[in-house]
Amino acid sequence: MEALGEFDLIGKYFTRPVRHAALGIGDDCALLQPAPGMQLAISSDMLVEGRHFLSTVSPQRLGHKALAVNLSDLSACGARPVAFSLALAMPRAEESFLEGFAQGLFALADEHGCELVGGDTTQGPLNICITVFGELPPGQALLRSGARAGDDLYVSGQVGDARLALECFRGSVALSGEAFEQVRVAMELPQPRVALGQALRSVASSAIDVSDGLLGDLAHILKRSGVGAAVEVDAVPRSAVLASQPTALQRECTLAGGDDYELLFTAPPALADAVQAAARLSGVTATRIGRINDSRLLTLVDAQGRAVPHTFGSFDHFKS
Repeated sequence: MEALGEFDLIGKYFTRPVRHAALGIGDDCALLQPAPGMQLAISSDMLVEGRHFLSTVSPQRLGHKALAVNLSDLSACGARPVAFSLALAMPRAEESFLEGFAQGLFALADEHGCELVGGDTTQGPLNICITVFGELPPGQALLRSGARAGDDLYVSGQVGDARLALECFRGSVALSGEAFEQVRVAMELPQPRVALGQALRSVASSAIDVSDGLLGDLAHILKRSGVGAAVEVDAVPRSAVLASQPTALQRECTLAGGDDYELLFTAPPALADAVQAAARLSGVTATRIGRINDSRLLTLVDAQGRAVPHTFGSFDHFKS
């Protein structure tokens, strides 16, 4: 079988008719036209083999996750996905990989009405870089800088399973087959909270997605907003699988695990009902896990209100 060339593989696996963009793949630039009166929201994320994903992940799941982590950034801003570009480096053009990768990628793209409008391919170590484009009304973006003393602190869904899966791959934790598959799905098929982000536009005062660890990402909100927070560590939502593990491991996974892609956000107590209404509308839970204060410090307390000492940090690609 003749090897696929660069433009052959683009034509076979990544060329689709565009519906929203003014011009898609085929020219030197794609042309995007946001709806009248809307702003563009833009974000880029890169996934590198051995750093962001294991070689054992299936191509379908890798395609899904590559787009999911980018859509998660749009959700944290409250933006509606419109389009994305893909830069893909591969050691070789393997059709079995490309077919599965494209399936996973486009299944999630179609779910959120987000179309591929351009990018690049080259030979090299497996590396995936996606740039997403979303739109939202001016002045309605969720930012990291809006938290105020007295706001409640929330997180969507559950956190910690992705880190537990990583510990299983490392051999430091042993789980049954069913339990392992559950946490592995959390690690390899994260679900970006796109609908929730849009529903929170007029409700949340600040937001960020949980990618590098809940406490580490919360620290970005606190710094940008000039506030502090008290986090109720036992209130942080976790799966039954994680809840069956030792307390120290639970806290490590939920507070510093990362790779969760849930939304961490703040809202005034008067809007608690609106927060829950937005969560129900989006088909996801939102759990109150603490409160913002004016201390400029991050403190942890347990279910009895006792201080919890911690040295939890945030993932840093150049320190980890």
